[in-house]
Amino acid sequence: MAHIISAECISCGACEAECPTAAISEGDTIYVIDADACIDCGACVDVCPVDAISPE
Repeated sequence: MAHIISAECISCGACEAECPTAAISEGDTIYVIDADACIDCGACVDVCPVDAISPE
């Protein structure tokens, strides 16, 4: 089960840099996670300054 990024995202990019599988990319308004590439490691959760990332 992949993680998701909520509308609380401030588009800082910290999560993208931390993702070991490059599953996170910049979307139109917030960053998004590719569910097929996400390995549920939680590295992105630990670096998000606004707690916008959670398990789906």
